[in-house]
Formats: sequence, C-alpha cells, structure tokens
Amino acid sequence: MELEYKFAQTGAPVTVEDGHRISGYASLWGAVDGGGDAVERGAYAESLKRLGEGGGKVRMLWQHDPREPIGVWDEVTEDARGLKVSGRLLPDVARAREAAALVQAGAIDGLSIGYRTVRSAKAEGGGRRLIELELWEVSLVTFPMLREARVGAKGADAPDAAAWREMARAVQAARAAMAGRD
Repeated sequence: MELEYKFAQTGAPVTVEDGHRISGYASLWGAVDGGGDAVERGAYAESLKRLGEGGGKVRMLWQHDPREPIGVWDEVTEDARGLKVSGRLLPDVARAREAAALVQAGAIDGLSIGYRTVRSAKAEGGGRRLIELELWEVSLVTFPMLREARVGAKGADAPDAAAWREMARAVQAARAAMAGRD
C-alpha cells in the first residue's frame, strides 16, 4: 500500500511549549495545495474513529521518514478549520531535540500528513477533492505542500527557551560548516 503526502502550512504556527509540547494544523478544509488537491471537511472522521479517541495511533515523524519517530501526537482532531494536532517531542530522542530547536528558531514550521486516499473526486480545473482519507502520520517538515499547514514556536517565553534557541543556533552553525565541506 502506497501512502500519499500532503505538506501543509496553516499560517498558525506549530508551537513549542516547555521545550517539547507542539501543536498546529496539519490540514485545512478546502485549501488547495501545491498539487491542486483540497481536503474536504470531515475527510478524517472515519479514520480517527478507527484509531480511537484522540487519534493516538497517528505517528509523529521527522520529514516523513518512518525510521525517525520524534514524538507522539496526544490529540488529533477535526475542528471548524481543519485537522488540529497537539503532541510532544520526546527529549530523549536526539532528532526530537534538534526538531524542537529548529521549530523554536523558526527554521522549521511545516506540517505534512501521510495518508491513503479512500474516496476522492475530480476538482474543477484539475486536482482532486479529497473526501475520505486514512490518516497514517503527521510529520514536521521543511517544505509543506499546503502553505498554510504550519506549526508555531510559542515557547518563546518558556523557562528553557534560551537554551533551545542556543541549541538551534549550534545546529544551524554545524550544518552550515558541513555544507561548506562539500
């Protein structure tokens, strides 16, 4: 079974609280993504029912890489705006610490869904209307296909925010130094 991915930027940033809690919108109703597709309201309802209260089996991955789980989604719900997610980056996971630092610094703020299409219809002008989706995972990503699917750095006032910002600067400096070696 092949999964599809939708990268969303919601304009509502993914937020980091207490150094590890994040939240944002992974999908917005009716917003047309870079592939011309739009998710219809209620598209995740059946999938979330099957997954149980809170969508607890939806995985939190780094850049859609199944080898890189970085946390857990504690809440995955549909609301009037779209698919809202809230969860925790796991501080004992190195990539999660990097992700928190990058989100905190504003270097990463995209969310993207991994899903299987159950029902869709052709949209006027091309693309698809995604009517029912089986949700598998929500990832933190660099470039979401849906511009509005974003996560925000809300932990700027958190007690350890300065440490996260410093870690983000260190990660960025290390990556820049490594890029110069190519």
